[in-house]
This record gives sequence, C-alpha cells and structure tokens, in this order.
Amino acid sequence: MERTCLAVILAAGDSTRMKSSKSKVLHPVAGRPMIAHVVEAVAPAGISSVALVVGRDAEDVAKAASIAGVDIESFLQKERLGTGHAVLAAREAIAKGYDDILVTYGDVPLQTDGPLKAARQGLADGSDVVVIGFHTDRPTGYGRLLVKDGELIAIREEKDATDAERTVTWCNSGLMAINGRKALDLLSRIGNANAKGEFYLTDLVEIARSLGGRVTAVDAPEIEMTGCNTRAELAVIERFWQERRRHQMMLSGVTMIAPETVFLAYDTVIGQDALIEPNVVFGPGAVIDSGAVIHAFSHIEGAHVSQGATVGPFARLRPGADLGTGSKVGNFCEVKNGRLGEGAKVNHLTYIGDAVIGAGSNIGAGTITCNYDGVNKSETVIGENAFIGSNSSLVAPVTIGDGAYIASGSVITINVPADALALGRARQEIKTGRATLLRERALAIKAAKKAKA
Repeated sequence: MERTCLAVILAAGDSTRMKSSKSKVLHPVAGRPMIAHVVEAVAPAGISSVALVVGRDAEDVAKAASIAGVDIESFLQKERLGTGHAVLAAREAIAKGYDDILVTYGDVPLQTDGPLKAARQGLADGSDVVVIGFHTDRPTGYGRLLVKDGELIAIREEKDATDAERTVTWCNSGLMAINGRKALDLLSRIGNANAKGEFYLTDLVEIARSLGGRVTAVDAPEIEMTGCNTRAELAVIERFWQERRRHQMMLSGVTMIAPETVFLAYDTVIGQDALIEPNVVFGPGAVIDSGAVIHAFSHIEGAHVSQGATVGPFARLRPGADLGTGSKVGNFCEVKNGRLGEGAKVNHLTYIGDAVIGAGSNIGAGTITCNYDGVNKSETVIGENAFIGSNSSLVAPVTIGDGAYIASGSVITINVPADALALGRARQEIKTGRATLLRERALAIKAAKKAKA
C-alpha cells in the first residue's frame, strides 16, 4: 500500500532582511513567486496534500502557492516562536494521520523532489526522523550533522561545536521528514529552554533518540538547499536557477551562443534545434518551436514563435504575438496580439498590434497598425500576399485584401479590396526657389532679434 504524505511548508517569516513591503516568498524567481517553485518541487515527491503555514500577506501567499493538482490548506501562525512552533501551526492537518510528514521552507526555491523522496524512503526504512543535509566547503554558520554508525546522533550548532566538530562539512538544511504516526507526540515535546525562548525543530533529533527512535540523514546538493533572506541572496538564487535551466535546455538540443546572457522564465519552452543568440530575455508564456532563431537583444513574453521563424535582433514580442512557420519579425519591431501567417515578413521599425497578417505578406519599414483610439482597441486584418509600403499607417478597424498593394507613406482608413492599389497621401507640390527665400527670411528674423537684444 502506498504511503500517505503531508508536506508542511513554512512561509510565515516577516522577511525583515529583505527590506521589502511584501513577504519574501512572494518575490519572483524566473518570473514566478518563490513559494510556487517550492510547491512545484514537493508535488512530485508523492505528497497527498500541503499544509501551508502563513503569516505576513497570508492571502497573497496562499494564492501564489496555488498550483493545479495540488491540495493546499493554509494555517496562520500568529506568533513567531521558532520552527517547531511554526510546524505545530498545522497541527490540525498533521493530526489527520499521514504516514509521512515532510517539513520544508517557502524560501528555498531551488529544491527538487529527489532529496524529499530520499527522506521519505528513510522513514519507510524505519527512521522516525530523517534530516536533509548538504555538503559544503563553507560550513561556517551552519549546524553540523554528526553521524555515527549510520545514524544521526546530533545537529551541533557552530557556537556549541568543538574544534573537531567544526571540521565537519555536512550541514543541516532545515528540511526534514518525520514519522507521521509519531509526529504530534515528538513535536509537542520540543521545549523553549534556550537563549531566545524559541521552539527549535532541530531538537527532534535528540527527542526521537531519547525515546529509542532511529534518526538518519540524507544528502542534497548544496545549491538546492540555498535559502533566501536578502536581495543579494535572491540574485544568487536567480543565477543558480537560470544556470540550471539553461543547462537542461542545451542538453535537450537548444543552441545558446552565450548562455550566460540568456534569461528564461519558469515556463519558457524552447524546441530542439532552436538558436538563441546573446542577450535574449524571455518573460512568462514564451513558446519557441523547433528550428526557430531568436537574434540578439530581443524580449519575448506571452508569445509563440513557430518552426523556422526568426525574431530580431532588437525585437519585442508581447503577449498574444503568434508567428507562423517561416515568418519573420526583424530589428526594432514590436508585435502585440498579432498573428503572422506562414512566411509573412515584418522586417524593421514596425509596430503590429491587434492584427492578423496573412501568409506571404510583406510589411514595410515604419508601418504602424493604429489599433487604439483612446478608448477602444480595434483589429487590422491583412490578407495573404499583400504588400504594405514603408511608413504606412493602417487605422483600425480596417481590412486589406489578398494581394493588395499599399503605397508607401499612406494613411489607410477604409477597407482595401483584394489586388487593389491604395494611396492615402497628400499630393506633392514643388515651389522652385522657395527654399532660398525661406532661409533668407529666417536669417533676417534672427538678425532682428539679435539687434533688439
């Protein structure tokens, strides 16, 4: 029979060191609140439900943690009296009788399900408490895991450690698993007879052993256990997250010329054989199909780029942009809620907003779809194989038929039939010698002003 599991996620901290107006677990990593990363990490560890312990910005934290398919119940920690006290804020959930209890933190967004599964296996193998640790060459400040004959005998805080114990490089991450049938009894035995008067979860090691229970430890990569307390640490976590995801994508067949300059969102999808040039930023909701090319200095968010399409350099795709197979959005172009058909080209210096462009059409430089009248946004529809001359303004709502030709510099305000030529510009007039007269007049006015001064 499969073991049941409750994940208790502690996310009630005051975030004092973040110097922020909101809870630190709401701060984004790769465009997503870090608490959502944590829920996503614990979900595949075989959990039955999540008990989210909240404090500051409780409603916002609960909303940010909500992920499809994960049963979450929130519990308010009214006082901050230590990690042991925080876990007991979820007493009602723990009392439901799960086989395993996983305790983790909402400010450790790089964690994965691997160490959590290993900790659960430790419970299945007979341990009452399993601590997750990590090896580091910079152990200063961390509690050390002291192991003897395969069992964890103590977590020694640095201030209490002997010189020999300080040489230990296996450190406490704070994450642990607890036998669900004994959890409430063990947790209720934690006292606060310490300098801070707080209830420390780490005391479970000594308590479980004193009752004849078995306590063990499992290992996790140091990076995965990186916690966040300051803006500087948030930047480090972002860097680690980006490095990990870029590496995964390149192994899956994506080419990145300078990966350290490419920034991905938590849900960025890039297909095999796509090429990403330097200094590209992906916001949430970007999907890049196989064989597409994203040239340097482009920004893509909420957009779909089909197979063989090219973007940039210096292009911006905003939400709703959908580029068809083999289409092109060139340099210094912006597309918002615009759909380009197969092979359509928007080469340079152009804005396409709330528009549909048919297959094979060519949009000349400096073209603007005038989609907003100050109150409403309207759509521009351009048929297949149309040619829009440079510096044209298409005032929506307007439709350009298949094969139509719009003369350069035109302002188009009414529909253009298929295969028609439309000109919407003032007639040019030439006044011979007038430029000389204008210059002379300007100089005279300037001289008069100077004399008067």
